[in-house]
Amino acid sequence: MYERGVEQIGDQEHRATRPYSQGKCRHMNPTPNPSAILQTAFSFWGSKVLLTAVEVGLFTTLGSRRLTGEELGKELRFHPRANPDFFDALVAMKFLGRDGDGPQSKYFNTPEGALFLDATSPRYIGGLLVMLSARLFKFWNDLPEAVRTGRPQNEVKHGQKGMFEELYSNLPRLEQFMGAMTGLSRINFEALAEKFDFSQFRTLCDVGGATGLLSIEVAKRHHHMKCVSFDLPVVEPIAKQHIAAAGLESRVSTASGDFFKDRLLKADVITMGMILHDWNLEKKMHLIHSAYDALPPGGALVAIEALIDDARRENVHGLLMSLNMLIEFGDAFDYSGADFRRWCGDVGFKRFEVIHLAGPSSAAVAYK
Repeated sequence: MYERGVEQIGDQEHRATRPYSQGKCRHMNPTPNPSAILQTAFSFWGSKVLLTAVEVGLFTTLGSRRLTGEELGKELRFHPRANPDFFDALVAMKFLGRDGDGPQSKYFNTPEGALFLDATSPRYIGGLLVMLSARLFKFWNDLPEAVRTGRPQNEVKHGQKGMFEELYSNLPRLEQFMGAMTGLSRINFEALAEKFDFSQFRTLCDVGGATGLLSIEVAKRHHHMKCVSFDLPVVEPIAKQHIAAAGLESRVSTASGDFFKDRLLKADVITMGMILHDWNLEKKMHLIHSAYDALPPGGALVAIEALIDDARRENVHGLLMSLNMLIEFGDAFDYSGADFRRWCGDVGFKRFEVIHLAGPSSAAVAYK
């Protein structure tokens, strides 16, 4: 589905994803060709098929079994008209496997589907896809209005509470949201724990730590580290449960507060996983200042995002994520490694690097 492109962010190599056909058309076929245009224009079809499959629990229903289209359709309570088109579309997109052809052929989970889309798997990321289908799919329909007005197109537009206000007032929904984000974040946090040199540090504070996942992953890999997951008071019980389940209470703790009202905890490393992009520039700078004040000389601020490449030409996901911030919050936006370096330099940080993590995501690091 995708090829890997190489880009430079903050003088570091970074890999991003882009549609395969776009790269091929640009570099190998000098004759103008509408394939990439049409592929992107119709891509919402495939997206909604995958999102629907996750929403109805198709991959979980299959589990380790092999079922005919008729059998699978009955278990999912599909109308017979959906068979075989819906299942075969997933086969053609490589999200399902199928033995044989015709009505008696049997569908099964691919290794990726079994690992990431079966809700019984510990690596399940389907919660995020359910959220995309339930919320963002319809909000993105109003992108034309967003780019004309600069205003959010989410629940606020319809007189409801803002995203965060609603989430933090509804504990079951908050837990569901954090479960969805855990699937998205895990790969990046594991990569950070592996790739960042923690040997010179002893303490870490993860700002906006949610379930405590980043602290857990760092503590699992680096036994000398003591970590604190910092978030709003309503989140603290959720984080405590996850930390206890990981058996890391002796080295991972929690702290509660509001990172716009309270001082950040002192630590050698302060991390912000997908936090800065939620806010406008004024609030971004507030968080960077707060991190600088909480760090010792030589300490590090680590921001994990789908960093946009400095030339703003390659990281499609990072650029689309920034548009999603427009739809969600209006004045929030994603940024490049160069932006991060400039902001942190203005605050007083002296050294910078960007570490590629996974897919379109990287860690931007500023050292005090």
